[in-house]
Amino acid sequence: MEFAEVLRERRASRRLSQLELALRAGTTQRHLSFIESGRSAPGRDMVIRLSESLGLPLRERNVMLLTAGYAPAYPETPLDGSALAPVKDALDHILAAHMPYPAIIIDRPGDLVSMNAAADLLFEGCAAELLAPPANAFRIALHPEGMAPRIVNFPEWATHVLQGIRAELDRSPDERLAAVYDELSGYVPPARPKPGHLGFAVPLELRSDRGELHLMTTIMSFATAVDVTVSELKLEAFLPADPATAAILISSATTR
Repeated sequence: MEFAEVLRERRASRRLSQLELALRAGTTQRHLSFIESGRSAPGRDMVIRLSESLGLPLRERNVMLLTAGYAPAYPETPLDGSALAPVKDALDHILAAHMPYPAIIIDRPGDLVSMNAAADLLFEGCAAELLAPPANAFRIALHPEGMAPRIVNFPEWATHVLQGIRAELDRSPDERLAAVYDELSGYVPPARPKPGHLGFAVPLELRSDRGELHLMTTIMSFATAVDVTVSELKLEAFLPADPATAAILISSATTR
């Protein structure tokens, strides 16, 4: 696919006019029109500015550069490499600091990168093959042999998870994540909104050996990352939604 076609496609998917994108990228609508028609070849800096103005993830910015005939600008370093040791240390520190509450780190397709000891409570009873590396957190959550049988509000929670994946795919297509989405969609029954429905962003209601847990979540990412690997990491932290859940989690940590 030619760069001009890719650029038009990305701009259209974000519902931006040529004028809006040109203003964001610090160029003119006429110049952008020439680039999109293939009449003008953009320089490397312009490709980067356009990619940034479109809000593309770093991986896609590299693809845009390659399509335009330039080398990728953003490295993709293995997380266990020495160059990312400070990042790994920071993530380990955050995971430990979140105790006694569960926290996990996943990559873009949802594969489990790391977790703290409290996360064991989430995965109790899950099939061993689901937890074997590379374990996918989305699959563990929604698979019939994963957390699904223990999730009290499974239709609502699963719909919430799928909507999050769908939104991510709409922002930035990814073959591996799309395959996960297609698989998981087959596990999720239709959710029927109840009176007063406010959306599917609901607390996770999870049965455990120690009692029912009501958990809300927060997701963290590296907003200033310039490495593809780091930019795609997400830390999902689970927090108690009521005092009873907090007591169970604290008690579990002290007896672990």
